[in-house]
Amino acid sequence: MSRARALRGLWAAPAALLALLAGSPAVAGVSYGGPVERRAAAADLYVAPDAAPGGKGTAEQPYASIDQAQQPAHRLSADSNVVVHLTGGTYRLSKPLTFGSGDGGQNGHSITYEAASGQQPVVSGAQQISGWQVHDRSKGIWSVHVGTGVNTRQLYVNGKEAPRAAIQVPRSGFTFTQTGLNITDSSLDYLAGLSDQNHIEVESINSFTDRYAPVRSISGRTITMQQPAWNNNSWGYDTINAPFAGGTMYLENNYAFLQQAGQWYLDSSTGDLYYRAQPGQNPNSLDVELPRLQSLLGISGSYGSPAAGLGFTGIRFTGTSWLGPSGPDGYADQQSGAHITGTYAMPANWLSTCKSGCTQFEATRNHWAQMPAAVQVSAATDVAFAGDAFSQLGQAGLGVGNDGAATASGTGLGADGITITGNTFNDDAGSGIQVGGIQPDAHHPGNPQMTNQNITVSNNKVSGVGDDYKETPAILSTYVTNATITHNQCDHLPYDGIDIGWGWGVNDPGGSQDYVNRGTYTYQPVYSTPTTLKNNTVAHNLIYDTKNAMFDGGSIYNLSASPGSVISDNYMYDNNHTTALYLDEGSRYLTVSDNVVQDAGTWAFTNANANNRTDDSTFSGNWYDGGNTYVATGPPHNNVLTGNVQVSATHWPHGARQVIQQAGVQPSGGDGLPADPHQLVIGSGSLCLDVHGDCGSATPRPTSGPATSRATSSSSSCGPREATGSCGRGTPGSWLPCRAAPPPPAPPRSCSRLRAERPTVCGCRCSSPTARTPSGTRAAACVWTSTAAAATPAGSSTSGPARTPPGPTGTSFPADCSNRQLVQPPAISPTREERT
Repeated sequence: MSRARALRGLWAAPAALLALLAGSPAVAGVSYGGPVERRAAAADLYVAPDAAPGGKGTAEQPYASIDQAQQPAHRLSADSNVVVHLTGGTYRLSKPLTFGSGDGGQNGHSITYEAASGQQPVVSGAQQISGWQVHDRSKGIWSVHVGTGVNTRQLYVNGKEAPRAAIQVPRSGFTFTQTGLNITDSSLDYLAGLSDQNHIEVESINSFTDRYAPVRSISGRTITMQQPAWNNNSWGYDTINAPFAGGTMYLENNYAFLQQAGQWYLDSSTGDLYYRAQPGQNPNSLDVELPRLQSLLGISGSYGSPAAGLGFTGIRFTGTSWLGPSGPDGYADQQSGAHITGTYAMPANWLSTCKSGCTQFEATRNHWAQMPAAVQVSAATDVAFAGDAFSQLGQAGLGVGNDGAATASGTGLGADGITITGNTFNDDAGSGIQVGGIQPDAHHPGNPQMTNQNITVSNNKVSGVGDDYKETPAILSTYVTNATITHNQCDHLPYDGIDIGWGWGVNDPGGSQDYVNRGTYTYQPVYSTPTTLKNNTVAHNLIYDTKNAMFDGGSIYNLSASPGSVISDNYMYDNNHTTALYLDEGSRYLTVSDNVVQDAGTWAFTNANANNRTDDSTFSGNWYDGGNTYVATGPPHNNVLTGNVQVSATHWPHGARQVIQQAGVQPSGGDGLPADPHQLVIGSGSLCLDVHGDCGSATPRPTSGPATSRATSSSSSCGPREATGSCGRGTPGSWLPCRAAPPPPAPPRSCSRLRAERPTVCGCRCSSPTARTPSGTRAAACVWTSTAAAATPAGSSTSGPARTPPGPTGTSFPADCSNRQLVQPPAISPTREERT
């Protein structure tokens, strides 16, 4: 990695930490969600939304728009870092902002667009609506003319999405045909007399899909649907006519459906917007925002010359509406924002023969489209979003390395070194964060520069997203190499918390016999090489209040082989008694360890059958308070359950409580260091420093003063310990949470095992880097303090009697290392060939 690239972070790490073992000046970027003292920028530019025309970009004469600052900032970055200060206020866009190869930092310098101190800049694609007049006083309906041809799927009132006009209808009130619906419930006969029939949509909320299909016309009791939306929604899996579960149906988007206060309807043919107000409410006193743009910001260069060296800090992005589902394609949802567009050859009687898949349906799979995001990053490197807010957006909030069809630039994938830290996502129609693509170039790129890699998603709060597309998870990461998803909070969700992977094992080496049987390989090759999905970490996340609309899925969910990937130290609860840790079809080579699962219906699940190769993953050292264990152990799947502990009535032992306490968004230590034990990546990225936040019985950590006062040498009783070998993930200057690797096959025991056996263990620290077990795994020198067992391990696939294992007697802490975590390079799961 070049020295220039190591300098591109938004925040400066403590100088002495990097000086210890790096043979370079002691400055590097830190991907941690809390500011430390930033290098003084040699160049500053200023922008204010109410500035007079002709500004010069100074504090006294700021530019009036963000795009005016782009080229001046780029020119200045040839010689220095640049900060573009955004004054508070609303920057209303008439078109999306675009940043290409010629808009980023030059010569290793960065350009950061950031909020002026103490202020909140808002980048909006919406129009504020005023001039409301009473339309129907008896019903409290008001109207305003917004312009003929204007369309939107969202309206935001006082900072929250208002519901479209809709009514719930009984599924039993219809029969399904190849052209639409026949009404069988006489109470719905009035539908034939409605105007604007081609504005109406049918929504069906199913087991793992949320589908929208537009109406063409209604005559008598016959509803004819628009094509190809109806065809694509009525074949495949979990379809509009044959949902696997759920299947709640709504009719939406007609004036007649304005039956509840707070609902709205836009007649796009006349340009009239209607709003049903609360009793006594006047919408002229409300902040009503009508989205006019489908995206706000696109960062995209080329694979040979990516957009680079850009940061966005303290900005609120808001006010978009994705209009794809409003066209004749509708929203033929497949899962997590993927949907079918266009027409395909179908069997003659698909309504009955393809309601749970068929060979012809497999022709669609490699052409599924992704939901586009409001803020898009592709063909880009060294881009950071820190402390931003993504709210009231009509699709996914932030998309990184998505397919070309999901990006306004048309150039997808190719995201490298993207950092998303300390942001908030709420009230968005789709996922908060969507990383990676799903089409063939995402998993087997024709150009290596297309590979999505080195993506950090940390310390973000993703709450109340998936408002309109309820099958979208809070965070989605598909085909990505070295994704680090840590210390995020995901809550109040209709579907999953964090989903990783894609493809159901179809694209893994050798393919899947299940999809041979389905006919998939009639339309695509059987690959002999691995996908780009590997070496990902999902750790220390807090996930709760999920599955409020969907049943299928998991609090944390994986698809396909992901060698070297780890799911650890996450805390999950309140998922409506569904599945917590879900390894779906084709999941292989994952380590699932040290997680805490509370009140799940199934705490661990592998969706394995004889044909789908859901194999060779390990569940170890997890804690759970009940629920089913459905993990396929033994041949042919060879998944492993070991050292997992069932706890009675949430009486969590010490180790589980530590996971609970450390899960979610981290408080800053106040000086740029994380508050809990972390590793700092140094040098070439191949070595880590073990940096501790508390020395316990050793010399107390200073609570104030420069970081260098306590982190000047590896022999100090507080601060860095020995270099611990290859970190596996991260770039110089980035923080990585300390985490336990799988236990070695021989003593000394691993931290996860000790925590399972002992209620108050002190944790572990690494022994000398040269100490290795016979198998080559780094040994861990562990210390502990208690001999009393507070929990019992459950190592089989079914609940059994509690067992208390024998354990070593306690010892005291060493003087120089109290309350330590295991710091150890993550082990790469061996291939099936290595296992055999």
